[in-house]
Amino acid sequence: MRVFVTGSTGWIGSATVDELLRSGHEVTGLVRSDKSAAALAAKGAEPLRGDLDDLGSLRRGAAAADGVVHLANKHDWADPEGTDRAERAAVEEILDTLAGSTNPFVIANGLSGFGQGRPVLETDASPAVGPGSDRGGSENLALESVARGIRSIAVRFAPSVHGRGDWGFVNFLTAAARDRGVSGYIGDGSTEWSAVHVTDTARLIRLGLESAPAGTRMHAVAEQAISTRTIAEAIGKALGLPVTSVAPEDADEHFGFISGFFGQTMTASGALTRELLSWEPTGPGLIEDILAGAYTAV
Repeated sequence: MRVFVTGSTGWIGSATVDELLRSGHEVTGLVRSDKSAAALAAKGAEPLRGDLDDLGSLRRGAAAADGVVHLANKHDWADPEGTDRAERAAVEEILDTLAGSTNPFVIANGLSGFGQGRPVLETDASPAVGPGSDRGGSENLALESVARGIRSIAVRFAPSVHGRGDWGFVNFLTAAARDRGVSGYIGDGSTEWSAVHVTDTARLIRLGLESAPAGTRMHAVAEQAISTRTIAEAIGKALGLPVTSVAPEDADEHFGFISGFFGQTMTASGALTRELLSWEPTGPGLIEDILAGAYTAV
């Protein structure tokens, strides 16, 4: 299968490209720079220059592919509305290109914003509906496109997709600990996150692309619930720093933008995903990764 991957040189995208190539697929990856293009080509994939605002490049990549994996997102915390608009427009362009093809389209989403008060299930629809919602409501938009003949599949990532080289949430928490000289958690640290290793995530994306039925919601979740206090304690031990509680009213100053995520529970079950695709995570756990030094290298 020739697969078009957006976000092909990002954290999850790089692992996904490696997984697809190892499994015998051909890959075209959307890249924004000469450096990224060279890195992708060195792996044996074909670079396509463009970005999420370049709808023509998205159209060309999708039209020439047998399947699409959409992982790119601007993640512009200073302009979330602009990020959501760009995501909506990009997904609309890809869907219009794939309409009637029966080709698979795997689209990424996260677990923030569900507000269930319990672990999110694969059967739970995303609450983000419409252009003005989180990520432009792109997950629901994609799943609605099944009626247009597209085999759309949503993959929801645990808040920590971890591993050596990760620059996501745990990386920001580690940086805050270094800057403050203490590893903190908010309040009593009882809020919880799900987690999954990046290699397990890449394998799930590949399995979904190959065989998940249209309309499937997949959960990339290996560990369902790890308390934020446990995460902070592991970071403190890895860095040789004390661990302390941070009052909720001081969290923004202490952690920066990450406080909004660290202060909420974001957990999900992956039971249906494992059953449907025979996916069994084999990578190290989050705490194991932290204690092994995955986040301590500067």
